[in-house]
Amino acid sequence: MSSPVIELDDVTKVYPLPAGDVVALNGISLSIDEGEFVAIMGPSGSGKSTLLNQIGCLDRPTSGNFFLDGKNIREMDDRELTDLRLSSIGYIFQKFNLIPLLSAYENVEYPYIMKYRKNDDTGRVRDLLALVGIDESLSTHKPNELSGGQQQRIAIARALVNDPAILLCDEPTGNLDTQTGAQIMEVLSDLHRKGRTVIMVTHESEIAAYAERTIVIRDGRVA
Repeated sequence: MSSPVIELDDVTKVYPLPAGDVVALNGISLSIDEGEFVAIMGPSGSGKSTLLNQIGCLDRPTSGNFFLDGKNIREMDDRELTDLRLSSIGYIFQKFNLIPLLSAYENVEYPYIMKYRKNDDTGRVRDLLALVGIDESLSTHKPNELSGGQQQRIAIARALVNDPAILLCDEPTGNLDTQTGAQIMEVLSDLHRKGRTVIMVTHESEIAAYAERTIVIRDGRVA
C-alpha cells in the first residue's frame, strides 16, 4: 500500500500587505500518496500557485504543518530546504525557464552540477534527452533555436536529472498548441506509469483528465 509522500495539515499562508493581509491558503489539509498523479484546478487567484509553492518547498506555511516524505518543512533551515528541493523535487514550468545562454544539454546538466559539484560523467543527461525525444544534434542547440514543444521536453529532462520522487508541473502545456500539449502529457503520463509522483496545476479540464485525481481550490480552500 502506498504511503503519503505529501501531507498538509491545516496549512494557512498569509501575505501581509499595506492594504491588509491577503489569505492565500486558508486551512488546507490534504495528502498525496507516493506514485499518484494529481491535478490541481481552480479559478485565477484561488491559491493554486501558492499551494504548488508550498509543496515545492519554495515557501513556508504561516501556520499549520507541511510534511514532505515525513519531514516537517517548517522545522528546516534554508540550506536543508535547498538540498531537499535539489534531491526530491523536479519542476516543470509553463514558460520552460531554460537558461538562454546554455545549450539544451547544459540546461539539463545544470541541476546535476548544482547537486554533485561536477559534470555528468554517467551518461544520464544524454539518456534523459533521448528519453524525451531530443537527439544529440538538437542537444547542442540553445533554447531560442528550438520549438516550444522541444523546450518543454528539455525542461522535463532537466526536472528528472537528479531522480526526484516528485514532479511539480505548473501549467506544463499552457504555452503549447493542442497537439504538442498532448504529446507532453503522454510523456508525463509515462513517467507516472513508471512510478513517479506527479502534481500538476492546470486550468484545462482536458489536461486534468490525464490525472488520477483532481483537487479543486477555491478562495484558498479545498472545494
